[in-house]
Amino acid sequence: MDKPTEFKRGEIEAGRLMFAADWQFVAAANTEVSLPPMRGVEIAFAGRSNVGKSSLINALTGRKALARTSRTPGRTQELIFFTGGGNLNIVDMPGYGYAAAAKSKIAAWTALIDAFLRGRSNLARVYVLIDARHGIKDTDAPTFEALRRAAVSFQLILTKADAISAAELAARVAEVETALIKLPAAFPQVLATSAHDGKGIPELRASIARLLAERRR
Repeated sequence: MDKPTEFKRGEIEAGRLMFAADWQFVAAANTEVSLPPMRGVEIAFAGRSNVGKSSLINALTGRKALARTSRTPGRTQELIFFTGGGNLNIVDMPGYGYAAAAKSKIAAWTALIDAFLRGRSNLARVYVLIDARHGIKDTDAPTFEALRRAAVSFQLILTKADAISAAELAARVAEVETALIKLPAAFPQVLATSAHDGKGIPELRASIARLLAERRR
């Protein structure tokens, strides 16, 4: 049997084809009532502000401007839905951990995310992005707890892997894998990615293709 971190050639190709589709914006929701109807399978991307969510989504889909990127923390304040026309749909979740955000805004984000996590029976997995330069932070804890409460499968993905040395990256992966011991709801595989040079993108696509294949069984 393959190790969890290994992917067959067919899975790499299935992931490539899945994300070679014509990905388009579907909807933006800032309240529970504005969430679009469920269709197909959804995967969501969460992470601290400026962790590189939008850049990673653009790299996965091969679209330079599908998801908006910004140097301004906390810009994404809605759940943004995208589809490639097939069974898979992507959700870009609001960034968290931006200290300058008003408490009322943070409360609204929290309520929206909780409603999303509780109410989407087609949500297959949430990918929580962690900056490879900094690792897991205290500001990630509320998201881990929200996912645990909602009983939603989640996986940790390192971003900006090109910004540190190979030795530093290996140490960071080991550090995050150790942290997974305290996160029993998390999928036991950490992938390192870079939207800048494409590192780990084929493997992340393959991981998602594997996830969808397992749901069909």
